[in-house]
Amino acid sequence: MTDTNDSRPTPEDWRALAEKETKGRDLTWNTPEGFAIKPLYTAEDHADWDPGLPGFAPFTRGVKASMYAGRPWTIRQYAGFSTAEESNAFYRRNLAAGQKGLSVAFDLATHRGYDSDHSRVVGDVGKAGVAIDTVADMQILFDEIPLDTMSVSMTMNGAVIPVLAFYIVAAERQGVSQDKLAGTIQNDILKEFMVRNTYIYPPEPSMRIISDIIGYTSANMPKFNSISISGYHMHEAGATAVQELAFTIADGKEYAKRAMATGLDIDAFAGRLSFFFGIGMNFFMEIAKLRAARTLWYEVMDALGAKSERSKMLRTHCQTSGVSLQEQDPYNNVMRTTIEAMAATLGGTQSLHTNALDEAIALPTDFSARIARNTQLVLQEESGITNVVDPLGGSHYIEALTSKLVEDARALMATVDEAGGMTAYVGTGGPKAEIERAAAEKQTMIDQAKTVIVGVNKYQPAEEELIDTLEVDNAAVRKGQIERLAKVRAERDEGACRAALAALTEGCKEGGNVLELAGNAAREDATLGEISSAMEEVFGRHDATPKPVSGVYASAYEFDRRWEQVCDGVLAVERRLGRRPRMMVAKMGQDGHDRGANVIASAFSDMGFEVVSGPLFQTPEEACAMALENGVDVVGCSSLAAGHKTLIPEIIRLLREAGRPDIKVTAGGVIPPQDYDFLREAGVSGIYGPGSNVVECAADILTMLGHNMPPLDSVIDEAAE
Repeated sequence: MTDTNDSRPTPEDWRALAEKETKGRDLTWNTPEGFAIKPLYTAEDHADWDPGLPGFAPFTRGVKASMYAGRPWTIRQYAGFSTAEESNAFYRRNLAAGQKGLSVAFDLATHRGYDSDHSRVVGDVGKAGVAIDTVADMQILFDEIPLDTMSVSMTMNGAVIPVLAFYIVAAERQGVSQDKLAGTIQNDILKEFMVRNTYIYPPEPSMRIISDIIGYTSANMPKFNSISISGYHMHEAGATAVQELAFTIADGKEYAKRAMATGLDIDAFAGRLSFFFGIGMNFFMEIAKLRAARTLWYEVMDALGAKSERSKMLRTHCQTSGVSLQEQDPYNNVMRTTIEAMAATLGGTQSLHTNALDEAIALPTDFSARIARNTQLVLQEESGITNVVDPLGGSHYIEALTSKLVEDARALMATVDEAGGMTAYVGTGGPKAEIERAAAEKQTMIDQAKTVIVGVNKYQPAEEELIDTLEVDNAAVRKGQIERLAKVRAERDEGACRAALAALTEGCKEGGNVLELAGNAAREDATLGEISSAMEEVFGRHDATPKPVSGVYASAYEFDRRWEQVCDGVLAVERRLGRRPRMMVAKMGQDGHDRGANVIASAFSDMGFEVVSGPLFQTPEEACAMALENGVDVVGCSSLAAGHKTLIPEIIRLLREAGRPDIKVTAGGVIPPQDYDFLREAGVSGIYGPGSNVVECAADILTMLGHNMPPLDSVIDEAAE
């Protein structure tokens, strides 16, 4: 018999009680995605949403029926630094301590297709990853690591052809045939044009390279994932969860369509496509994001005609956020990484990298790398997370979030389709501009302390604690690489090498498979730079100049007193100079990460500065020439990849030699506090690390330019009066 006198509280009852407790205060939280997050969710919020069951379409709850209850995720720590010898020793120590797979980080010279002896990479060799110039380097990198049993992931996009060719040939020299190789090559060039910028060739030949790799690996390397479609770098550049989802899945769709256009059957390669997502601090949003990604990919592949269920399963690697790590109060980063790792695992990732606590400052030490790795081991072995499949499935909040993310990402993907697909949409500059705007909006929220970062804009420690950091001797690494390059070139059959390189160039013209031809060149010990140049002869090299967004900071700070003081200061300097103060934002070296540089350019422009955005990948000589040509007052050097001790003193020296010591040079980005004195002694006028308030940076620079800027305390005093 049904009880018609149900006395259980209703949502209306809850709402009335909550309003009474909070005296009517609105508890809604607005996310960067534009979601109005309610304080309570019920079944009504996802009544029309069916996530299904794990292991079954649309795979929202996981691609395996048993998920971690059957097998936990793979602990795949991303690492590489200095020389192949040092990286190899680091890998072997980590594998002995419980790591299950390798994920290789290459230095920026390698990413950009330059040998270590090239003049453009003086400050980059071995600094943000391992230097790989030849097959010999790759052999050393994997020495005593059996490539027939070890899964290897390689984050490489620009120089993907020589790196993958070196890996194949290094395995051959180890006695391992191609068909036994397991792992992943990132090979995702579209996101490079949007955010990361470690490209070499223009979009169309880059897309051909991807198709050739998919075709070659499908035929010869059945265990190897031919592409890892990356939302991670969009996440790090400031993308919202909706943007990361929509653009990443749309990238995957574009790659699949390009491969199909070459005659490949979708089910012959789709099962080897994988994904890569960034995991940030919005805990439940990140869990829902991974569930939404699997749903969206199923829909895309089903629509493209895939028949195999495996083709429709989105499998993903995840990495905890680098941009959430802070230089200030750095031990808090351990907690941040743990929270993000939990989100990735509760969201159902297949493998995971956890960042080390010191990566906001420098490359990780053995100590910090051990904590990062052990974070995963503790989650696997002690937390109970692996005991239940999709433990958050059925959560009203999670299901509602997942449904909303799917809905909004579908709408953005429709915009991409209307533009003619992702390649065409990237060509318009639309995705890059949208992500840069989102990044600037996020930074204003941090600067205004509306988004709290513990230890940075709230609960700051009384004094900063310096931590030990790893420093790579860039000059020593480069010297060793140049010596090995000379040895390889001296001992190879030069005629055979040149013939193989010529065949590669011809294949680029005539439609040969570039990976197959590059493999032939690698067997003749052609270098990474030589293989890249042989392709560049036909494809050309892509260049781009940043075009920062405008208006974000001006809108966010419309009624802010400190903002008004800075803008007034800019006007005062303009009256004195007879023109607006002029600042050049410089990106020297081969580091393409430009989020910080773009945020600074956008904010300073909104404040009234005349901003000159230098092109990416400048040498100090080129940056100096540009600064002189534009008559700038300040050069703001953005650094993320540890080239600051080489490149920034060099531009200061060049400006002095040119008779312009009056041009101020500042440094911003990932710079260890231990390097501050070195930079100041070299002539750097201001240093702004992660977490620096952009408005206060501008106030400081106005002071450098001779303006009597009121101190920040005066704003507080005025507000108190």
